[in-house]
Formats: sequence, C-alpha cells, structure tokens
Amino acid sequence: MSITTFSSSEQTPAQCAVLANAKRIVVKVGSSLVTNEGRGLDANAIEQWSRQLAALVADGREVIMVSSGAIAEGMKRLGWPTRPKHINELQAAAAVGQMGLIHMYESKLRAFGVGSAQVLLTHGDLADRERYLNARSTLTTLLDLGIVPVINENDTVVNDEIKVGDNDTLGALVANLVVADALIILTDQAGLYTADPRHNPDAQFVRVASAGDVQLESMAGGVGSLIGKGGMITKILAAKRAASSGASTVIASGHETDVLLRLCKGEPIGTWLMAQTGKNQARKRWMADQLQLRGAVVIDDGAVDKVSRAGKSLLPIGMTAVQGDFSRGDVIAVLNQQGTEIARGLANYASVEARLLCKKSSSQFEQLIGYAGEPEMVHRTNLVLTIGNAI
Repeated sequence: MSITTFSSSEQTPAQCAVLANAKRIVVKVGSSLVTNEGRGLDANAIEQWSRQLAALVADGREVIMVSSGAIAEGMKRLGWPTRPKHINELQAAAAVGQMGLIHMYESKLRAFGVGSAQVLLTHGDLADRERYLNARSTLTTLLDLGIVPVINENDTVVNDEIKVGDNDTLGALVANLVVADALIILTDQAGLYTADPRHNPDAQFVRVASAGDVQLESMAGGVGSLIGKGGMITKILAAKRAASSGASTVIASGHETDVLLRLCKGEPIGTWLMAQTGKNQARKRWMADQLQLRGAVVIDDGAVDKVSRAGKSLLPIGMTAVQGDFSRGDVIAVLNQQGTEIARGLANYASVEARLLCKKSSSQFEQLIGYAGEPEMVHRTNLVLTIGNAI
C-alpha cells in the first residue's frame, strides 16, 4: 500500500476494521499529554485517559497503557526547575516520579472500576528469551484478569546498553510482546504530513500508508520538517516494528476529545499505518520458518487430535518423550508417535523440566519441578501446524 491521503471526513473499510475489531490494544501517551507542560502530572488528563481505558475494558477490549511522565513528576517532587543532564540524577527523578505516576493511574482507574498494575521493562527483559516469555506471561495473565497494565521503561536501572530509548519504541516492543492487534501512539500533533505545512502549502496530511513505507522515513528525515521536529521518526519506526508481528499503528493527537473511544469505533482520526501481514500469520510464519530446532516433544494420538484438529494447546499430560536440549522460549518440534512433525511452537518449559512433566497433570507440576508454571507445554497462540506446511 503506497501513501494515500484523504480528507478528514473520509474513511476506508480497512481503517474501520483495524480498531473496530481489535481485541488487544497497546496505547502510548507522551509526556506532553500527561503533564502540565513538564510541571508534574496532570490529574485531569490522566483521569480522562483512565475513563477511556475503563470504557474500552467494559467493551471487552484488552488494553495496555505505555505512559511517559515519571521524570517530569520526579522533577516537580524534588523541586528541580530544569531537567538534569547527569544519568544518575535522571534515574533518581524517574524513581521518585514513578511513585506518583503509578499512584495517579491506580487511583483514577480504580475510580472507574478497573484494576491496574505497574510493569517496568528494560531492553534486556525483551532481548532475553526466558525473561521475554516471563514478561509476556505476566502481561497476558493481567489482561485475562481485566487489569490494565501501566508500562514504563525502568529508567532507574537502565544504561545505554540496555535502554530501549523512547516510549514509542517501547510501545512497539510491547505490541510485539503480547501480539497486539493494534498500537495507538498519541502525541500533540494531528499525525503525519508529506512535508512541513508551515513552509510548504502543498503539504498533505497522510491519512493511510503502509507501515514501513520508505517514503515515510524519507519525509521524517527532511530538515525542518514537522515530522522530524516532533519526534515523528521514532513513531514511524515504531509502527514499522509493530507491523512485524501484524499490528497496525495509528498516530493521532491526544488532544482530540475521547480519541481512544472514537478510534476504536473506526473514526478516521490521525494517520493509520497499516501492517501488511495479519498478526497470526506473521507470528506463525516466523515459527514455521525456523531452520534449526533445539529439540522436540513426542505426543500421543489423543494429543495429536487435540492439537491438529481441535486447535488446543499442547499439555504435558499428552507428551510421551522429549528429545534434545532446549530452554524455555525455544522453538521446538511436536512429533507424533511415528516421528512425523505435526507442529512446532515456543516451549514453556526447558527440556530437563519437560522430561519430568511427561504424562503428568498440572496439579503435579509443583511437586515435580518445584513451581507451578503454565499448564501448557506450548500454548495454542504460540503453536503452528506444519503438516502440509499449514501456517
């Protein structure tokens, strides 16, 4: 899909479908939308975000909020008039301000009848396979419970080597982590333009484009462009990253009234950067295309039927043997009794644990391996059938 521009009153079926049908959504809000121009948190603004998040949860959506604002709030509490330059002072401000940020979201969401949870992440949490799987398990459990996770980068411990760098990127990484349907990035601008409209009367608003379109990055790199000055390049790259797992991205103004609720009704607000591959197809093709697998599990005929025909998760009670040496989070093959691969997926348990869990029910896990983890060896969302190259 090449760049397409529309009038503000026009909408397309593709736009309407993305968010109108989205079950799992990641929302990112910048500091300008949750703080009083850097003077600490804006209670009224966070109340409005919380009201909209609660309405989406009541509508059956699963929503994750990636929110900036901790450093600005920390500066206010510490009485610092200007943003510090030294990393230790920034980390101190983040530590102080994070207390206020999460308390504000917790109290406002609770007032609308929704629970919340604080989750602090670093790049290291998302780069390490086991920590990645642990983070995803925690977040999906919270969503199953109807909780709104409020996520920020763990600025108190990060350095350049483990820093995500910005919350646009963090939002995209979280969208990939939980395999979200859509990413909404809210900013203080209406969206993307083909050029700086202040200097170019021919500049057009970009209503719809393909996430990853090279033209977008070229526009963002222009000297003096609104896109570049407004930090839009990070949003364009975030949309490209989110699209790798099948999530489309909307970049819109957070100053629009009830913007989240209107977007989720398919209203054409902002710029829509569309993923070209569905989320399940992208994820499962990645697993199916793995050339080297670290191991496999052999399953009985009953489990074969449940996995291949009923679309169920693979439970350890259906496993008869474990092959190879693999870790939690590795892609493994699933074999039938004749040794034919029928599926592959992400292992929830390392091979040493899996051998102990063969033919065992989840009620026995803690006694056998010392803890009660996920009931599945491979969850159905992390499993792809490979018989006949079915993905």
